[in-house]
Amino acid sequence: MRLLLGLDIGTTAMKTALYDEKGNLLALSTQEYTLITPEINVVEEKEEVYWEAFCSGLSELKQQVTMSRDDEIAMGISAQGETLFFLDENGKSLRNAIVWLDNRAEEEAESLRRRFGNEQCYQVTGQVSFEPCWPAAKILWVKNHEPEIFAKTRKFLLIEDYFIYRLTGRFATEGSLVCSSTYWDIINKRYWPEMLDFLQIREEQLPVVYESARIVGTICPEAAAELGLGANVTVCTGALDQAAGAIGAGNIKEGMFSENIGAALAICVPVSKPVFDPAGRMPLHYFPLPDTYMIHTFTNGGMTLRWFRDKFCQIEKMAQELGAGDAYDLISKEVSEVPAGSDGLMMLPHLAGSLAPDVNAKAKGVWFGFTLQHGRAHFMRAIMESLGYILKRNIEALGNMGIEVKAIRSLGGGAKSRVWNQIKADINQITLETVNTKEAGTLGAAILAGTAVGFFKDVDSAVSSMVSVKERTTPDKEKQEIYKNGYRMYKKLTADLKECFDETK
Repeated sequence: MRLLLGLDIGTTAMKTALYDEKGNLLALSTQEYTLITPEINVVEEKEEVYWEAFCSGLSELKQQVTMSRDDEIAMGISAQGETLFFLDENGKSLRNAIVWLDNRAEEEAESLRRRFGNEQCYQVTGQVSFEPCWPAAKILWVKNHEPEIFAKTRKFLLIEDYFIYRLTGRFATEGSLVCSSTYWDIINKRYWPEMLDFLQIREEQLPVVYESARIVGTICPEAAAELGLGANVTVCTGALDQAAGAIGAGNIKEGMFSENIGAALAICVPVSKPVFDPAGRMPLHYFPLPDTYMIHTFTNGGMTLRWFRDKFCQIEKMAQELGAGDAYDLISKEVSEVPAGSDGLMMLPHLAGSLAPDVNAKAKGVWFGFTLQHGRAHFMRAIMESLGYILKRNIEALGNMGIEVKAIRSLGGGAKSRVWNQIKADINQITLETVNTKEAGTLGAAILAGTAVGFFKDVDSAVSSMVSVKERTTPDKEKQEIYKNGYRMYKKLTADLKECFDETK
């Protein structure tokens, strides 16, 4: 049997999915993990936590569907960006992985700004500014604060690269993932030599850059034995999680738009050539199709609802554990009973800084306008509305670049909530579409893997046969004025509190 294995390595959970060669979902597993956050702006994870989650997920798949050692399996990976691993000469991790959310490298980011300038950063890498979350700043931080680790590091890998190495023994990456490192030249598609010199690292310490949907190699015997797989597993280059999700949602052509609320709120807009924002706010990324780019922005505000669930929704979590329904569904039911605008309650969901188009590593979460009349459901709705406002900020910036958004293709955990979909449609006054797939990220990874090994003629034909619209949510015109005022207040709070944020750690 020919099978497609899609792995989606998220910030707080890993999803493993098995598809047949026609794209039908056969089995799905989700493994959650807890990040290590010992102090403000520090976010790490043990490399074995990720690997063990994969092992557990694969084991669950085998319980759902029979897998033979003779099966031909093509594997692709959808991966969170900017999470960095440090490997020694034996391929062992020297320290915890530094997760993309980590913002400790502010001084190092500032040194990069002084040396190269944000304008050069944008023109070379596509990223609008040097920020502490980018891998270049992370490497510099380790060099400055953990010199013994830096000296022993033989390979600097992103998380997809790490899994490819564990599976094949080869060091490989791809453009959609490495383009946000700020040490890769997005136009010339090569590592940026001046940046490597400044970081005092060599190109040999970085993986070889492939296009997406390319074969890297077959699974090595050690990994096959550990995972209980046969030798006919072909490991292929995948994509940045949001780019893979865009493919899984059918967003592969210029003019299309997709948004994904998971740990991050991310948008992807494919373009046929590099397009730079005159205002210098909208990042340019490489897309998983050859010589194709995408306007891609994200903010870590998507973690806010999970944070609220974990801290303040113990009853809902307990109900979920007892099989009484999904916690987020129960939250959505409460939110539906609160009027649009949350009775004047506003939130800025920047629990770990903010990114495009309002970049500020020091931004913090803010509740504004709550009174004695507000209850828990108001706070939950305000979180959902805040992400809708961030989405509108990005659509507004795209419009200033001449890119019109006619429909929103929604995916990720946030797309499962009809209440949230309606909120986003109402705030933006744009029709929102969801697709007939449970997990766009794993599907996108599977599509790329299937294309690499020849199961499909190309990505376009695979998407045409495997992706379809499930539901359309049209905006409520009566809510337009309420959310127009809410959006105005959101922008005002963001601007007025900047000086306060700048005074924080």
